[in-house]
Amino acid sequence: MNNCGRGSACAAVSSARGRNSRNRWSSRLQRAVVAISAGLALMGAAAAQEYPTRQIVVIVPFPAGGSTDIQARVLSEPMRQVLGQPVVVQNVPGAGSTIGTGRAIQAAPDGYTLIVGNWTSHVGAGAVYPVTWHPVADLEPVAILATTTLIIVGRSGLPVNDGKELIAWLKANPDHATAATVGAGSGAHVCGIYFEQKTGTRIRYVPYKGGAPAMADLMANQVDLFCGEASQMLGHFKAGRIKPLVVMSKSRWRPLPEVPTMEETGASDTYIAFWQGMWAPKGTPKHVIAKLSDAVAKAFADPVVIKRLGELGQDIPSREQMTPEALAAYHKSEIDKWWPLIKGANIKVE
Repeated sequence: MNNCGRGSACAAVSSARGRNSRNRWSSRLQRAVVAISAGLALMGAAAAQEYPTRQIVVIVPFPAGGSTDIQARVLSEPMRQVLGQPVVVQNVPGAGSTIGTGRAIQAAPDGYTLIVGNWTSHVGAGAVYPVTWHPVADLEPVAILATTTLIIVGRSGLPVNDGKELIAWLKANPDHATAATVGAGSGAHVCGIYFEQKTGTRIRYVPYKGGAPAMADLMANQVDLFCGEASQMLGHFKAGRIKPLVVMSKSRWRPLPEVPTMEETGASDTYIAFWQGMWAPKGTPKHVIAKLSDAVAKAFADPVVIKRLGELGQDIPSREQMTPEALAAYHKSEIDKWWPLIKGANIKVE
């Protein structure tokens, strides 16, 4: 029975009841929001802890046996030990490395597909091939890897023995010498053009599908010159099959200290680093990138890796240089430096 009647006291009671009901509902809603937020945070933390739960594929956009392929394989085992899952290298060559890079860019951004590339795949190729992606904008940097120098080498029968003699011979024989390249816009190709511009010489270029056939013809005295990644040719230098003439670095290369730099030949400020890096598809979660970057750093601290890369004359970057942010900044600076030269030279896909 309602004894309240229609007075103001009844209205006050009714209003208080309404407020109490709304307060209880608001309190329940707040508790639900807090619970959901906590659940999502726990799910995110669990996901971060769980990655990886299966095999990771590392795409190398070049044929097996090259320096980038070797480095990816050297790192795969110690990375497996850190991450607790297999790290499998997959070679996807073709179209000047753009097929492999494109496949990595199109992969799911979940940390299970990565790419290890180098100057050719992540600087030169994007300036020459008609791709729909951008090597900086469409990939997430993980870490820069070991670096080395490019070196200009000659066939064993070439009538020169160092950089100064090479420049003199080229000037005396314009358009006579041949140089192998491994695709338009490759490090070997751009190195040659850069050398021509800095020394006032002229060279004819012979395209090859890869470094292996180019080296085979160089050792067979079928082509005169090649500008390649130094560590890959170290065994050939020691065996006397090819002549190391000049390094494209700021200082002399540790394994061959007798070979002069371009600076020492008279061409100042002339160098081109052969660097390599690891990337993931754009949108890969930050905690996954961080975990991968940490795995790379720990892999480079492995004594077996240090020894192997040291034997190849490769330099391991410092821990500060191995961050995703450092690779992003360096990659952009290399694009800014080399794309104008490549496009200005009107390099075309062969």
